[in-house]
Amino acid sequence: MATKCGKCGPGYPTPLEAMKGPREEIVYLPCIYRNTSTEAPDYLATVDVNPKSSQYCQVIHRLPMPYLKDELHHSGWNTCSSCFGDSTKSRTKLVLPSLISSRIYVVDVGSEPRAPKLHKVIEPKEVHTKCNLGYLHTSHCLASGEVMISALGDPKGNSKGGFVLLDGETFEVKGTWEQPGGAAPMGYDFWYQPRHNIMISTEWAAPNVIKDGFNPADVEAGLYGSHLHVWDWQRHEIIQTLPLKDGLIPLEIRFLHNPAAAQGFVGCALSSNIQRFYKNEGGTWSVEKVIQIPPKKVKGWILPEMPGLITDILLSLDDRFLYFSNWLHGDLRQYDISNPQKPCLTGQIFLGGSIVKGGPVQVLEDQELKCQPEPLVVKGKRVAGGPQMIQLSLDGKRLYVTTSLYSAWDKQFYPDLIREGSVMLQIDVDTVKGGLKLNPNFLVDFGKEPLGPALAHELRYPGGDCSSDIWI
Repeated sequence: MATKCGKCGPGYPTPLEAMKGPREEIVYLPCIYRNTSTEAPDYLATVDVNPKSSQYCQVIHRLPMPYLKDELHHSGWNTCSSCFGDSTKSRTKLVLPSLISSRIYVVDVGSEPRAPKLHKVIEPKEVHTKCNLGYLHTSHCLASGEVMISALGDPKGNSKGGFVLLDGETFEVKGTWEQPGGAAPMGYDFWYQPRHNIMISTEWAAPNVIKDGFNPADVEAGLYGSHLHVWDWQRHEIIQTLPLKDGLIPLEIRFLHNPAAAQGFVGCALSSNIQRFYKNEGGTWSVEKVIQIPPKKVKGWILPEMPGLITDILLSLDDRFLYFSNWLHGDLRQYDISNPQKPCLTGQIFLGGSIVKGGPVQVLEDQELKCQPEPLVVKGKRVAGGPQMIQLSLDGKRLYVTTSLYSAWDKQFYPDLIREGSVMLQIDVDTVKGGLKLNPNFLVDFGKEPLGPALAHELRYPGGDCSSDIWI
């Protein structure tokens, strides 16, 4: 999938070159059975997204994992555009850390991209013993050829924001990336920017807090994250911790793709805002709120006010648009970030959610909408859940969306999702003026899976994408 040159490594030389890459034809995404009525392992689904294919919108392959209840979640590559200059490297393995079991699966997608096979299983004991970490989340490939995976906790489920380092060839666990005793108090996502010698990590909560569902009392008790941790990329240690003013549960973090950029955005789920982090002239880092989604006063829900719950964010490869999903309110948004300090709303579309007409929730007061949105029906299927994980095509013209967040929270907030399975949708994007429009002919219904309704999560393209690849 590399551009045509004599001695290229994986990916593309720059984010703008990546935008000229080929159209996506298949997508990989993990499908979860934990917390559903199906006693079966999670699996990696391969979906055909080529409109010219006879198998368009179909799951063309399923790779089941060998164990039950792993809770596959996010995935990353053995190598990516950070190794573009190394012609010995090739993007052939997908790394799938398990959020609950702490197992790591390495999947061979290079031999047969349309029929992946299991290459290696790293057992939890190895992660526990060598790193004293568990509950694994984000996987990024490094320019060194290694793979780095963030952890939410220690093996007992207490909060601990450390990082597991794997050898990118053998996938042996090498130990922790951070210095001994230098983990952050909580962990979740991370992104690095070597030109500024910086990595920034985010916080969710201790595994024991989130494992079985969401308890509002845990928020009152201060058990959820509210800080960003700024790390020295070369020394592997925290140099600054940024408290987020009105920023509860900072989840997905994205630097601008331009490797010279010294700023980016983080989505704070519970407080439902987007915060911009940036480097000051003196070399320290600061953070400011740039977008706020107002809560809705409601009746018939677990709390009197419903947050949007921003769960995933993406930046287009040209750093022009920011996208994010409000999983509870049910809308997906596009903002022009030409001026990163003042994002401008350019597109919004409702794809299900908790406030649809005819549902159990009545909206009493809404600062944004005049009426509750209609339920979404695509190709005869009423969509359960709300927009959650998102992935943008390299050219920025298509956005793919899935509707499952995490099985324990799915079960709590969207019981229909457990019964009916999640879906994958596709949105057409206006990249000139801005704007989002549902493709009515695209639906992948994971409610019709052979073993029962499944919860499909994060999306990956074989050649890399705007949340897997980092340029240096």
